[in-house]
This record gives sequence, structure tokens and C-alpha cells, in this order.
Amino acid sequence: MNQTSTEPVFETELSGLKLLHRGKVRDIYELDADLMLIVTTDRLSAFDVVLPDPIPEKGRVLTEISNFWFEKTSHLVQNQLADIPVEHFVTDATERRLLKHRSVVVKRLRALPVEAVVRGYVIGSGWKDYQRTGAICGIELPTGLKQAERLPQPIFTPATKAPAGAHDENVPFETIAGTVGASLAEQVRQTALKLYAFAAEHALARGIIIADTKFEFGVDGHQHLVLIDEVLTPDSSRFWPVASYSPGQSPPSFDKQFVRDYLETLTWDKRAPGPRLPADVIRRTSEKYQEALRLLTSP
Repeated sequence: MNQTSTEPVFETELSGLKLLHRGKVRDIYELDADLMLIVTTDRLSAFDVVLPDPIPEKGRVLTEISNFWFEKTSHLVQNQLADIPVEHFVTDATERRLLKHRSVVVKRLRALPVEAVVRGYVIGSGWKDYQRTGAICGIELPTGLKQAERLPQPIFTPATKAPAGAHDENVPFETIAGTVGASLAEQVRQTALKLYAFAAEHALARGIIIADTKFEFGVDGHQHLVLIDEVLTPDSSRFWPVASYSPGQSPPSFDKQFVRDYLETLTWDKRAPGPRLPADVIRRTSEKYQEALRLLTSP
């Protein structure tokens, strides 16, 4: 490995460990029959395409935010963390430096094929669905809502997990119930709504609106629901600053919507390969991620 701990990490290749999966952002390694190592790189995906330029500090920020929320929400649902230091499995000093603050040891679980999306505001694909049908995922909403307006109450709007390069698709709750079973689907819905309500209150007190977010869940050998992957990060959520929020327009954000907005100005068909990002967009995106971490984890 030729990166140092201070350089952006686009991809990892750890000696002596089997790579199980390289996702849009995370590299996942096998540790043993019960444990995996998740490494959060500095890769950035937009419109389901991994862009060629990494965002400095992004992997560290995502890991620290997720770990913060895993701890804060452990009273609501158990999570993937195994509470075993990475150093127990990685002995090479260079690799240890590379992995510091961007990796966690987690339990091996059966991931559910569901994107558990909760929306508190009408924006993004939900706004497009609402404009077309007056509903999101089959949930009828009041007429006359403005873009980015707060919903009367948060709604659970699941999506299917698409293969690499494809787009996730919003689906009715009944579709998810048919996939994982009615009882488990209802447990996912109720848990996701509780997590969102808890996190939204915490964030609002620190100047951040969580407009929407995506949770992922797995089940253990006893069919207990477990929160996995990442939690309430700028990659999986829309974070808006309270101070500049105004319904009727797409608000400025702490998340990668900043990059999406830039990409929308280009003549790009949203298929791989993605375009290079200007240095200023890379720098400002990194700053937005770090600001989200600072605000969310402040006392």
C-alpha cells in the first residue's frame, strides 16, 4: 500500500485479509467466520457512480459520525459493532496507520435487501414523486406542499437495493413486506422511524435539519434486527443548516448534495465514468463533511 495516513484513501488492499466486497465507499474484509473489517475510504459516489477524485478526510468523518450514532442509539436497536480493536487483526504498522479512524470490526450478519428510508421533508426523489402523483411510495400527502417543506410527520419510504451501477427504486411498503416478511418489514419500519425521530431532535438542537436519511439493517442467527453499514452520515442523509432553511427551494447542505448540484451543471449522462471534480469543489465538500461532524458531536 503506498498511501500514508494523511493522504486521501481511494482504495485499500490489506495483506493477509480476504476482500469480500468493494462497495461505492467501503472495502469489506473477512476476519473470521463471525467478524468482518469495514474500511471507509474517501471515495465519493453521486448518482450511483463512484467519482474518480477522493474527498480528503471523508472516510474518517463518516466512520466517526457512524460510531457516534451507533453509541447514541444503542438503546433503540442493537448494532453491528463488535467492540474489538482493528489492531487485533492488522499487525502491519503502515496498514494500521492507514486504517486509523476509518475502520471498524463488525459482526457478520445477513443484510436485508432494503433501503430503509425515512423522510421528514419533501425533497429529492420524493419531491419528484410528489409532484407527479401527490404521494411518495404510495403514501398520500397533503396537496400544496412546497419543495423542501416539512411533512406533517416523518414517513417510511423504502427502496430496493440496486446492484452496482443501477439506481435504487422507491417502492411501497407492501413490496418490502413481500420480500422479507410482514413482521420483519414492520419491525424495520418502526425502528427506522424511531431512529429518525431521536436523531432529528438531537441534530436540530445543534443547528442541523435531517431532511431524510437511509438506514440499513441485518439480522443475526436468532433473527434479531441489527443496525448495520453507516448511520446518519452526510453520505446517507440530507443535512441542512437551520439558519438558512427556507421551504420552496433546495436548501444548502452539509452533505454531498453540494457535489450533486455541481454535477447537474455539467453535460454528463450520470453513467460511469464520472467526471473529475475541481479542486475547489473537493475542498469545500471536505469542509462540509467535517463541519457536520463537529456540529453533530458537539455537547
